[in-house]
Amino acid sequence: MIHVFTYQDKNYIFDTGSSALHECDPATAAYLKSLSDKEVDVTHITDAQMKEILSDVQALKDQGLLYGEETKARPVKSNEVKALCLHVCHDCNFRCRYCFADEGAYHSVRESMSLETAKKAIDFLLENSGKRKVLEVDFFGGEPLMNFEVVKQTVAYARARGAECGKKFLFTTTTNGLLLTDEVIEFFNAEMENVVLSLDGRKEVHDAVRKSTNGKGTFDAVLPKIQKFISLRGDKSYYVRGTFTAKNLDFSKDVLFIADQGMDSISMEPVVTELEDLQLKEEHLPQLNAEYEKLCDEYLKRYAEGKGFNFFHFNIDLEGGPCLSKRVSACGAGNEYFSVTPNGDIYPCHQFAGDKNFKMGSVYTSIERQDIREKFKNSCLFTREKCNDCFAKFICSGGCSANNYHFNGDIEKPYEMTCEMMKKRIECAMHALAVKKTLQK
Repeated sequence: MIHVFTYQDKNYIFDTGSSALHECDPATAAYLKSLSDKEVDVTHITDAQMKEILSDVQALKDQGLLYGEETKARPVKSNEVKALCLHVCHDCNFRCRYCFADEGAYHSVRESMSLETAKKAIDFLLENSGKRKVLEVDFFGGEPLMNFEVVKQTVAYARARGAECGKKFLFTTTTNGLLLTDEVIEFFNAEMENVVLSLDGRKEVHDAVRKSTNGKGTFDAVLPKIQKFISLRGDKSYYVRGTFTAKNLDFSKDVLFIADQGMDSISMEPVVTELEDLQLKEEHLPQLNAEYEKLCDEYLKRYAEGKGFNFFHFNIDLEGGPCLSKRVSACGAGNEYFSVTPNGDIYPCHQFAGDKNFKMGSVYTSIERQDIREKFKNSCLFTREKCNDCFAKFICSGGCSANNYHFNGDIEKPYEMTCEMMKKRIECAMHALAVKKTLQK
């Protein structure tokens, strides 16, 4: 399968079989588009041009770089658990309107994880990790820093148990930044492989949805703390993660605002909500597409000036990256990765937490619902029929199972809005990759 697309004045061909990306002239783009869309006008292409086009197309076919055979790689999934998301606190000092986790409570009681339960979770991970040598733990909430002592002691316990078992732990924390004290920063920089910090961008955008428990905006309280943390982070990984909604469709301004605050590793995610005033809808897609291009243009401009930043959705590796077996396997949630709530209950991932239909067991009793595990284990790119004819399938791997379920009632049915935005982001990422290669020559 090939995908022909235009980014402003440039025409590209992406071959899903070989992952090759080619830049072409308008005539070649029109011809290739016409092969699948008879309404595309090719009458302007001269005989001489057509002869050259056909010759170039055949040459690329002969090299396996056009209409390449798509992978027959099968999913690679084992029963060896590699990661846990520990909900150390089902409570939050924010009341963000779009929060999928019911402002930290997950539609249940506000509670914190005990050290005993956290240790049982680490034991569960070790006991079910098989031959894996590197294990991952993400401290999540609510706001995990509201239970910081348990985070610290859990890390110490995992380090000690890992050494006993010959295994290494990598830790991540996701935080809103309000409780970033000097002690927390020192601990994070010593122990956390990655830290995700929430900031939605400009003050008026952030404060409109990310409010404290007293109803006031949180921008002024968290910005200097996040900036201080990043200034002390050194070369260790972090992401400043924002969320955009229907209220800030001009989200490129928020990404650039964050970059201008000295934060050079950024992710800006589309909101997933059913709140009418915040929900992204099909009617917004033209503006969203234009906004991604606007962001991509400025992203490349800054890169050329030596002022570049890392934007998560424009990172793409067509020559390396995860092997195809991993790409077609889709997300490991519910099989190799689990979420653990404060009382020790196990769910496929953090976005299923609290849904009794997806409770799989407990760290005290292990996995009890093998049927749920089998469902997620068997789910892969090839079980998502809507993905079959999509050029992005080997890059996005079929989307998020939780979003699919929450909007379409089935983990195998991709959420259309997410698909459309993903495809546009991938086109921008491919254009950025091509321009960067040109600039590096």
